Amino acid sequence: MPYVSGKKMIKHAWENGYAIGAFSAHNAETIRAILLAAEQEQAPIMIQIGQRVINTLGLQQMKDMVDTFMAECSVPVCIHLDHSRSFEQTMQAVRAGFHSVMFDGSHLSFDENVRITRAVAEVSHALGIGSEGEIGKIGGTEDDISVDEKDAFITSCDEALAFAKQTTVDYLAISVGTAHGMYRQEPKLAFERLKEIRDMVKKPIVLHGGSGVPDEQVRKAIALGVAKVNVDTELRQAFTEGVLDVLGKDPDEYTLAISLGRGTEFMQQRVQEKIRLFGSSGKAADF
Repeated sequence: MPYVSGKKMIKHAWENGYAIGAFSAHNAETIRAILLAAEQEQAPIMIQIGQRVINTLGLQQMKDMVDTFMAECSVPVCIHLDHSRSFEQTMQAVRAGFHSVMFDGSHLSFDENVRITRAVAEVSHALGIGSEGEIGKIGGTEDDISVDEKDAFITSCDEALAFAKQTTVDYLAISVGTAHGMYRQEPKLAFERLKEIRDMVKKPIVLHGGSGVPDEQVRKAIALGVAKVNVDTELRQAFTEGVLDVLGKDPDEYTLAISLGRGTEFMQQRVQEKIRLFGSSGKAADF
């Protein structure tokens, strides 16, 4: 099946009360795990290419790998650039054929964040691909980008509305109490703020830091306008547990097809669990 733009994919989820799982890939096996899970669940999904894997394997190389595995894929897939902190890299992803791009200017002043995010959105609109921006700092570490808990804060309604209007992004990442990485204690999402922002901006909301958030809170967030949920840490954890499952039983087993294959199996299962939680299982037929 041909790729689907992030704009089309997220809009459909938002209008129909479910969320797209945006799953981070780090190598060939993790790409396969995500696609196999999507096939099994017949779900539309996003494969996220983030900064850590770009720094190690390369942006174009990851895009080429996804293209290779897509040859036998029958479900809607969107390749998304996650947490880009430069306009130049974002345009590189656009030229490489990504179908959704995120410029993360949350570390910049409001005006500078708006300026660059708007430029990215204008290019995205012209090409019919999806654009994501972030307003408010989300705590934790993702792709080697860290935000101290003391610097993280809940996005205000006024700044969310101003940012959404001035940038014209298709979907908006906000801070409502999640964090990148695993939680030291159970998160408590700011549902009232999420609802207020949804009612004001009238755009799909993106939930970063989806790993480790209790299922009931994820379901409520989706009911309140979240249409894209990012998952990374839990997937890396599952993959590693699969590899260790092989090595723990046979410490002399160094056949990568076996150890990495078990990692793929464990991660595929975790992706399938998330797809069902997000309500996107069976939605491939809608595209």
